[in-house]
Amino acid sequence: MAQKRSVYTSFIILDAQSVKNTDPAESSGYDGGKKVSGIKRHLAVDINGLPMAVHVTTANVSERDGANALLALNKSQFDLVQRVMADGGYTGNNFAQSVQAMINAEVIRSCLRSLLTSKQDPYKGHSNHDFTGI
Repeated sequence: MAQKRSVYTSFIILDAQSVKNTDPAESSGYDGGKKVSGIKRHLAVDINGLPMAVHVTTANVSERDGANALLALNKSQFDLVQRVMADGGYTGNNFAQSVQAMINAEVIRSCLRSLLTSKQDPYKGHSNHDFTGI
């Protein structure tokens, strides 16, 4: 019999996406790094990629500030979280310290560069499906 997973998770992944929007200027900002004028979606997902929390800001809000707001606004959902994975947009000890103080979790940095320069194949053992026809 399959075990059911808890609705709460001990591991989350943080990321953000800047997207264009058609709203008036007061509800959009400019993300200079991605050269997008619009909004930014800040996401916390579980290991299956399912959303745990979403926070929308203007695009000029940094990933760190948006993630801090997301965690603060949804703090009760992250009671069991022990580790938070985030990419290079979430740099600095201040971010790691704020996550530790807010939800008592350790921040782990994901680094695509280390995967790309690694001598090991990160996809070894995984099937290579072509989904272009779907």
